[in-house]
Amino acid sequence: MHRGPARTSAPALLTASVLALSACAGSSGTAAPPVTVASPAVASAPATAPVLTADSPTAEERRLDGKVPQELLRRSGFHAVAPDFARELGGSEGYESAERAVVRHGTALWRRAVDRAQGRGAAGGDLPRDDDRPLYWARLAMARELRAWKPDFTLPSDEQARLLDRLERTSRGHEAQPVISPGVDHVVLTGFDPFSLDREIRTSNPSGAAALALDGTEITTPDGRRARVEAVLFPVRWDDFAAGEVERALRTRLPRASLFATVSQGGSDRFDVERFNGARRGGMPDNLTVGRQGLAPVDDPGAQPQWTETSLPYETLAAARTGRFPVRVNTAVVEAPAKDGGDPVRRTNGPAPGSRAWSGSGGDYLSNEIAYRATLLRDRLGLSIPGGHLHTPVLEFGPRNATAATDPVFLRNRADIVRQVRELLRTALGTVTD
Repeated sequence: MHRGPARTSAPALLTASVLALSACAGSSGTAAPPVTVASPAVASAPATAPVLTADSPTAEERRLDGKVPQELLRRSGFHAVAPDFARELGGSEGYESAERAVVRHGTALWRRAVDRAQGRGAAGGDLPRDDDRPLYWARLAMARELRAWKPDFTLPSDEQARLLDRLERTSRGHEAQPVISPGVDHVVLTGFDPFSLDREIRTSNPSGAAALALDGTEITTPDGRRARVEAVLFPVRWDDFAAGEVERALRTRLPRASLFATVSQGGSDRFDVERFNGARRGGMPDNLTVGRQGLAPVDDPGAQPQWTETSLPYETLAAARTGRFPVRVNTAVVEAPAKDGGDPVRRTNGPAPGSRAWSGSGGDYLSNEIAYRATLLRDRLGLSIPGGHLHTPVLEFGPRNATAATDPVFLRNRADIVRQVRELLRTALGTVTD
């Protein structure tokens, strides 16, 4: 999202007002606009699972019945995923059998999306295989079925929440077991769901497409170093992050990794390697139309730094020829006012010592936050592996396409972005020393 989940902006149209709302320092290099200064929120300990307990459909799920989501499900063959899940769920005789159904179908959905993206199995329809959107909409359809399910047995709200959580985690690759091979390193890659869907319902997220295309694949550097990619996807929802979803997914992955990269869609026609990540949330609405401001809640707020920093080989990445799009190292940040009532302070070369974060190099949305959380987790685990955030170019449709779900320009852009993500990972891996 740019400057958010990144800002994964809507494919064709990132308006100036959206850029202002997300307070990005992003690719334009302009200062974050004046915003009411809120005192940093008191961070609270992350919960054990996202709060997903409502009986009625969420704002995300209510978009499902639109023409475009239904077309994407039908043209990918994923339209039968939720009905098949609902049938098995309906035969559950208790929580344990319901959980088995959730885990089986959630895991199968993730595996099917990865296999489809990588050319395995039947395509299931005429939608290009590398599309990340069917996974997103099929997961929501399953969640809606689970939320509406009225079993014959008593299902307390906390058990419903656990089932929803298992569905989220299994269908995002969070519970996938790694393949361990002698002499093969691991690269951890994260992507995001589509977002800004109320502005452009057709939107795709190239970071999600990259995760599906690369999960389980091997990267080999020119000197023969080999690494297997472990990819996971994250929602564009503030409260899932506050509940510790990033830490849960990465806590076991980072210790075995040689490199990690959090990736999201940016707001320009280039890749940005974001140098500095800020602790502050800017409040741009997420996929549930919820906005959150203040310090990102972490499990140890007393020792929470205002900034974390990438350790990706940013100069090497910017200088290498990795693909069609230029790569820039973004060092700009916005600091909180030194005094109440002052204006945020933009700095082009990183934060001043002792400053409070207002906006990281990658903005103040969920893309900045995943980079902040992942690098903070790495540091707290005492790891020295390189890692940080990449913002991709905006994924756009062709200039004359205002309604079609795909077009040649869109397909070329997505394929080129995904290929370049892989090459950037390979280039970064080539700098790693044991």
